[in-house]
Amino acid sequence: MKNSKNSNKTELPELNELDIPDPLLKSIQETGYTHCTPIQAEALPIALTGHDVAGQAQTGTGKTAAFLIATYTHLLRQPETAGRQKNQPRAIIIAPTRELAIQIHKDAELLGKYTGFRLVLAFGGAGYESQRKQIQEGVDVLIGTPGRIIDYFKQRIFNLKAIQVMVLDEADRMFDLGFLNDIRFLLRRMPPPDMRLNLLFSATLSLRVSELAYEHMNNPKQVVIESAQVTAKEITEVIYFPAKEEKISLLLGLLKGHDVTRTMVFTNTKRAAESVQAYLKGNEYECAVLSGDVPQKKRGSLLKSFTEGTLPILIATDVAARGLHIPEVTHVFNFDLPQDAEDYVHRIGRTARAGATGDAISFACEEYSFSLSEIEDYIGHKIPVKSVTTELLVEPKPALKIAHKKKHSRPRSNAGNNGRSAQGGSDKNAQRNKQRR
Repeated sequence: MKNSKNSNKTELPELNELDIPDPLLKSIQETGYTHCTPIQAEALPIALTGHDVAGQAQTGTGKTAAFLIATYTHLLRQPETAGRQKNQPRAIIIAPTRELAIQIHKDAELLGKYTGFRLVLAFGGAGYESQRKQIQEGVDVLIGTPGRIIDYFKQRIFNLKAIQVMVLDEADRMFDLGFLNDIRFLLRRMPPPDMRLNLLFSATLSLRVSELAYEHMNNPKQVVIESAQVTAKEITEVIYFPAKEEKISLLLGLLKGHDVTRTMVFTNTKRAAESVQAYLKGNEYECAVLSGDVPQKKRGSLLKSFTEGTLPILIATDVAARGLHIPEVTHVFNFDLPQDAEDYVHRIGRTARAGATGDAISFACEEYSFSLSEIEDYIGHKIPVKSVTTELLVEPKPALKIAHKKKHSRPRSNAGNNGRSAQGGSDKNAQRNKQRR
């Protein structure tokens, strides 16, 4: 959705022009948004009439609001399945990562506050017993990641016989993380495709995503939103070519010269993230690391502090590159140039959201510069180059020694492992997913 200040009233319809039920319109109006984004303008008229949609749109384009509005509208208009039990969800929204699931749940609470629907969030890494209890006490809309959802399903905490809406978000990411068998496991246990509304969204409608839609959806209409360029025009991109040993000095010099009230620094590995954190803390910058093995409770508090502005710098691996809507991120630093072109787009997409502007600053050292040509081919333009001058290099103070608690493992069911297929995915894939997340 677009705020009235940022919307083009001659091109994009107002949300109140669409056939949206009053409880939803009331919550939308309270958010201050008035006009559709392009993906909403194309997808909502189709979905609101009960037709399946397979949508292609980048993150930050308003697709979450599109499928939430469509989901709530369908549930408000359709009678419940006869004999439905309180622990049988009417809608299920599946996301590839817990961060994205948490963000969807937050948006769902905001938009659904006057609908009376009970929402439950289910994801791995935290709240196992509390999440299970919430489902048992009653759920209308279940939002979560494949592994935890399947875990509860196999324990018969709920079943999928009353599903009236199925949403699959970031479908391409599902494939990347090895969740194809998990998704099919769930879809085959729902009512037939023509007995439910099916909504799929993906950054790309690749052949494998389209095949999944064809197999498990009811003749979906494709909605493709393509911008003139892959990266947002509001992002100012630059790239430096420092030596590997100069990167910390350059980062400190650039931080010194910018107002870094809400900055994200991306690294390719957890070890590099911790090293950057140690140097920044040693040089009196307040910062924290968000990586795949940070406990969920701590992840939530870090994101809350960063969103509220009390934590100015968040150092992250690619676990945070997709699905997170953090307003007013002013700068994104690629301390390590990503090895995958799509990761570059998702990283810098954390800034310049909802019409704002932002800076994306990348370091191409000798270790990672080989991926630059692929990135520039993918985004369709050259990234402007700036010189590493002696004035930019700040001699760092010693890195601060940071004690890291050892992670204690506890027994978990195989189905609850978000990196493992419900049908017994390979150890190789599980290890790869663990490293990536």
